[in-house]
Amino acid sequence: MSNNIIETNLGKKVDLQRISEGSASPITKAGAFYVFSLRLAGDDVREYSFTNRDRAVSMRSVLVSHLAQKMQLDTKKKVI
Repeated sequence: MSNNIIETNLGKKVDLQRISEGSASPITKAGAFYVFSLRLAGDDVREYSFTNRDRAVSMRSVLVSHLAQKMQLDTKKKVI
């Protein structure tokens, strides 16, 4: 597993996993569906819905880890 702690331009160290966890809303039940949203950018919010809570929990964790990887790649591209 790669290191998710990076140093910003201002010298602060941040944990990308915690930032990506904060970008995902908690799973709520809305009618027959379990719903959560994920903020990819300031103006890009995606909402996901599942009929099974276990599927929603596992997909949320997968998407959060993908978001952390995306942020890590984006910071590496800015440095190079």
